[in-house]
Amino acid sequence: MSRNVFDEAEYERRVERTKERLREEDLDAIVVSDPANMNYLTGYDGWSFYVHQAVVVTPDHEEPVWVGREMDRGGARATTTLSESNILTYSDDHVHSPHDLHPMDYIAGVLEDLEVADGRIGLEMDAAYFTAKSYTRLQQNLPDAEFEDATLLVGWVRIKKSEQELEYMREAARISETAMQAGLDAIEEGVPEYEAAAAIYEALITGTEAYGGDYPSIVPLMPSGDHTGTPHLTWTDRPFEDGDPVIIELSGCRHRYHSPLARTTFVGDPPAELEETAEIVVEGIEAALDVVEPGVTCEAVEKAWRETIAQYGLEKEDRIGYSMGLGYPPDWGEHTASIRPGDETVLEENMTFHMIPGIWTDEIGMEISETFRVTNSGAETLAEFPRELFTT
Repeated sequence: MSRNVFDEAEYERRVERTKERLREEDLDAIVVSDPANMNYLTGYDGWSFYVHQAVVVTPDHEEPVWVGREMDRGGARATTTLSESNILTYSDDHVHSPHDLHPMDYIAGVLEDLEVADGRIGLEMDAAYFTAKSYTRLQQNLPDAEFEDATLLVGWVRIKKSEQELEYMREAARISETAMQAGLDAIEEGVPEYEAAAAIYEALITGTEAYGGDYPSIVPLMPSGDHTGTPHLTWTDRPFEDGDPVIIELSGCRHRYHSPLARTTFVGDPPAELEETAEIVVEGIEAALDVVEPGVTCEAVEKAWRETIAQYGLEKEDRIGYSMGLGYPPDWGEHTASIRPGDETVLEENMTFHMIPGIWTDEIGMEISETFRVTNSGAETLAEFPRELFTT
């Protein structure tokens, strides 16, 4: 019995849109190696991305072809509705082999069987799990093929969410709220950082009374003390001390769909500078959200934030948001549209973004974030959690 979480018609629509993109780009096939894109096209869901696997789509082959390790055949049967003839596996001697074998040798054979060995083949050249050796082995095995970088082809197909995808993201937001509260409740003077991380993890997996949670694509990030100006640090075994600022960035996950949320708390009485920065960040977020609507560009949203904080003498060079939703480690971002200067992506209804306009300097760190959906007239923030600086 399939564990698939969408009806078959939704996958058929996704595959057909991908085929349309292949035709537009004059590609005879695409080898999809990003696990989120593999899931999007077939439903495949397993912690098997540490070995090489792929989904191959061609304009003429009705179903995608899933290719993976033999021991993961059962996972493909369990999580996809692909026919048995489109679940193909390579033997275990291809895995971490000291011999001259590589999974891409097998995938090259699949491409030959699909009669595209001398065609234009798209590869996800910048995907986290597509290695340099994968590329060279495909070149060696398919000397007549013309390989093209198609890293973002499926990502742009994914950028507008279906109603069921949005529902899973809203459910993930409920988990994010619970986990954030658990983290805030756990942080106090003398408590080791790992205990707060454990409380967050318990809430992320326990979920709500109605449903549980999945593992998120990114671990909870918890820079504290002197390190809050460095956004991507995790926890340590150091006890929280009076006078510590603490940033929490996390995301609930439901059927691989995320809804990230970041907040900042302070152990003890916060300094006036931090309180003022929090107020400025909230004002900037609200100004940016206020301009969100279909037809507006990503750079216009960032401009509203930038002009707001500039009134207080603050600047931020980094992007303040990115499209996201379905994800696997190491990232929940889609790597397509970003909310920053120069990104002229036009917002459309049911695009989803994580807006995280953090302020990180050598002296101070402040994060307050929101995940939002573009509606037909504005922005719907998925989480319902106070936008403020917390204290313990």
